[in-house]
Amino acid sequence: MLGTLLAMCSAVVLAQSYPSKPVRVIVPYPPGGGADFVTRVFTKTLSDAFGQQFFVDNRAGANGNIGAEIAAKSPPNGYTLLSVANTTVTINPSLYRQMPIEMTRDLTPVGIMAGQPNVLIAHPALPARTVKELVAIARARPGQLDYASAGTGSSSHIAAELFRVVAKIDITHVPYKGNGPAMADLISGHVQLMFNNLAPSMPQVRTGKLRAYAVTSEKRSDAAPEIPTMAEAGYPGVVFNLWVGMLAPTGTPAEIVTRLNTEIVKAAQSRELRERLLAEGSEPVTVSPSRMAEVVRQETGRWAKIVKAANITPQ
Repeated sequence: MLGTLLAMCSAVVLAQSYPSKPVRVIVPYPPGGGADFVTRVFTKTLSDAFGQQFFVDNRAGANGNIGAEIAAKSPPNGYTLLSVANTTVTINPSLYRQMPIEMTRDLTPVGIMAGQPNVLIAHPALPARTVKELVAIARARPGQLDYASAGTGSSSHIAAELFRVVAKIDITHVPYKGNGPAMADLISGHVQLMFNNLAPSMPQVRTGKLRAYAVTSEKRSDAAPEIPTMAEAGYPGVVFNLWVGMLAPTGTPAEIVTRLNTEIVKAAQSRELRERLLAEGSEPVTVSPSRMAEVVRQETGRWAKIVKAANITPQ
């Protein structure tokens, strides 16, 4: 009994004194992407809230697996965290035959921070004005429409494959090394379609260089409320909720995880932070660690079926 009380007191003291030094937040992608942007917005707020620096450490590679492994194998003391897109946590386990870690075993959820819907976009030379018209063209020209992606297993690839399976169409995948070159070829007309993050897509849509059809989120995005959802466009099965969440190495004290989640929720309620996220096509979305764990389990099962049905393998 005494040992239990001492352990509880020690945990409380640890949580109250945390953090006593800078906290590293690993982002397993190159700088400048959507997850990197969301992380930097939140780490600034967390630094102010805790009075210690939360700094971003970009460790890109293998669709996020490299950075995730570094985080998972770090000491579980709250001083190394992982900020990651859900695709790395929920799709990679089905995509890669050999994973360096087991995501749900080696990492523990801290909380979701923001959502980033994908949008179906096309070169304006394509005559379709709606998703149904686009599907009709694809069915009339099987295999002749090319869609770009940021690479095999990326969110842009998985979203397009989900669309292909649900709509029962034959479109051809053209993978690129990142969203930048993929968008460049889409704008120039070398490929016809792409599912991309909302933020980098909208400037091109609003200048007429690209056409937007629908977003993959369950509801319209506040960042572009004029664009319907895929469900509204007639394809309710094409729902792909992109989100950015924070995790910690398994074994990190629950009290620290709770404190971090509390500050993330507080940050998301800030008007300034919300406006910064919306300006880049993201929206604040927060849940408890337990709810995040359930979301990860559900999405992992769902994407395993899509990866198998679409026969997706890493290149």
